[in-house]
Amino acid sequence: MTFWRKGGTERVSVGGDSSYSAVGPYSSVIVQQAAPQGADAVGWPLEVGAVPALASAFQPRTGLRERIDAVREEGGTAVLTQVLSGGGGVGKSQLAASYASQAVAEGVDLVVWAPAGELQQVVTRFAEAGVRVVAPGVTGTDPEADARAFLAWLATTSRRWLVVLDDITDPGAVEGWWPVSRTGSGWVLATTRLHDARLTGGGRRRVSVDVYEAGEAVAYLRARLADEDGLADGAVDELAEELGYLPLALGHAAAYMINHGLGCRAYLELFRGSRSIAEVLPPSADAEGYGRQIATTLLLSLDAVEAADPEGVARRVLGLAALLDPAGHPEALWRTEAVLEYLGCGGEAARATLRVLHRYALLSCDAGVVRIHALTARAVRETISEEDSSALVIAAADALVEIWPGVDQPDWAVAAMLRANVDSLTAVAGEHLWGEDPHSVLPRVGLSLRAAGLAEPALAYWQQLAAQCERRLGPECPWFLQFQSMAALSLSAVRRSDEAIALGRRALAVSERVLDPDSPVTLDCRNNLATLYQESGRTVEAIEVGERVLAETIQAFGHGHRNTLAVRSNLANYLSGAGRTAEALAIQEQLLPLFEQELGAGSLTTLTVRHNLAGSYFVVGRFAEAIEMWEGVLADRERILGPEHPHTVLVRSSLSLAYMLSGRDEEAREQMERAAAAAERTFGPEHSDTLMYRANLAVSRRAGRPLWRRILRR
Repeated sequence: MTFWRKGGTERVSVGGDSSYSAVGPYSSVIVQQAAPQGADAVGWPLEVGAVPALASAFQPRTGLRERIDAVREEGGTAVLTQVLSGGGGVGKSQLAASYASQAVAEGVDLVVWAPAGELQQVVTRFAEAGVRVVAPGVTGTDPEADARAFLAWLATTSRRWLVVLDDITDPGAVEGWWPVSRTGSGWVLATTRLHDARLTGGGRRRVSVDVYEAGEAVAYLRARLADEDGLADGAVDELAEELGYLPLALGHAAAYMINHGLGCRAYLELFRGSRSIAEVLPPSADAEGYGRQIATTLLLSLDAVEAADPEGVARRVLGLAALLDPAGHPEALWRTEAVLEYLGCGGEAARATLRVLHRYALLSCDAGVVRIHALTARAVRETISEEDSSALVIAAADALVEIWPGVDQPDWAVAAMLRANVDSLTAVAGEHLWGEDPHSVLPRVGLSLRAAGLAEPALAYWQQLAAQCERRLGPECPWFLQFQSMAALSLSAVRRSDEAIALGRRALAVSERVLDPDSPVTLDCRNNLATLYQESGRTVEAIEVGERVLAETIQAFGHGHRNTLAVRSNLANYLSGAGRTAEALAIQEQLLPLFEQELGAGSLTTLTVRHNLAGSYFVVGRFAEAIEMWEGVLADRERILGPEHPHTVLVRSSLSLAYMLSGRDEEAREQMERAAAAAERTFGPEHSDTLMYRANLAVSRRAGRPLWRRILRR
């Protein structure tokens, strides 16, 4: 079910995770994040997002850095963005990481590292940064709005900052999300393989990044091999040239030589005698022109890893990693049942294999994130047979579902990373995610977008998924109807109510025609239609449909099932919206102990049910009961969500009104003052909620009439 706020009250409507939904998983839970704690809580300097560790023997590339610095300086405060553009494996991200590490070391106030392969990763990282810096207007509940607030803060702050956008793959997607600094205190670095005109202009300048200079490549090998006697022999220059001075290939070769005590000349002989490149990387795949070097060094390293791998799982580990987002996936994925079952080993063996692959520079494990270079991944994928692909893809998809954050453990950053990994998996092997049913990871992305409050991306995703499902499985497939119903909810979220209701009706009509009337899909579609009516203000129709859904849900699941409880709670809110408070109150009083028993007294769902019940007490004049319940909800929300979360502020404001109508003016003023101050810090001074709280506070301070009469007169 979805928790949403409309007209100053909280509502419960069908939408979401199967743990809470009325009839199934295809709706969403809007995640409630802790709000920022106030500007005085910021501990400068800040680093938001893990800056990748610099490679061993990292080369400073003095000439290239001089060009970057010159481009930055020649425009004064006008040129504030450099786009490092070049092929894969040339060291763009490492160069950006060196600047970020330098900024951290120099005490720059804010350094943000944002993977930019998927727009939502950028939005999520900017939203996280907005919370961390306590940017005006940040609420902690709406990632896109918080990200916009962060950009506004960057534009005007006098604090020094650096933002890195790593590996932009779609210039159109990031348009409108480029940070700017009107004070000249900030700087943006971006990396990309693209040479796209949309990446320049607007104060952005491209700096081309190529392979190492010959001297840099040789210096890298000498520095990397310096602690190994005799490895940097007389063939070091020849080896650097043979590897095309490509940083990634040099890294593969150096790791191999160190692990095997092999000198440059001996490695060169192995390299030249390796199996044909056509066996592992067809010419059509060598878009960068570096295929031979990468594939050959990869094969040499992979052969060595397999020889040192007692469990024999290294190739499967690398193959699975190659399907995922090069920018990184959570290391927790390698502890999932899905992955361990596919690998046929235990967790410690999987971690040991990751460490071996890390030693050979085939992937990196840093700060809980596993990364693989895109060129390495592409070369690995070319070695995977078609018969192995399906099992690999399913194992990866199952593992992503297994580690996806649950409703009561929201984590925007992890969810954004997982969505990017699903995008990568779909792009390289998406056909394996469709059989008689779509894999559950596909709708999970849409639920995640909706839960994060990313309404427009959620709508686009559900529409795309529904179209794919219709093409693959047909227009009467239950999955297609579910996805259409979710697209309808997303249309409502972007205030396209008429289209939403029309689509919701169509999905329900087809479901009623081709499926059983009490099938979960039909119940879900009908339940979502009731929500669509309520969100558009058509409460009479919402009640009519909601009552039918309740009867059918009781028949399908029984009176005590959590799906039935959710539908009854929704119906109570429909009744309340129609002014039928006594009926709503009777239902809510019955439901609260059942929710407490089923989900726990501290569940966010249960807290919302308690808040709504207190509101009904307030409306019918049972102020003492409303106060007691709101005081409890306030204490729990302060503990779980934080004192400045919008839902905490809302219950504080409600409590102040209950105090006021009970003649407890001093307590009412205190809560009003705290609500108004928190709203201003959270929403900003011009937000409608802030203005409302401030107006109530101003009236409360006037002398004369009792406080409650002055407020109500407004």
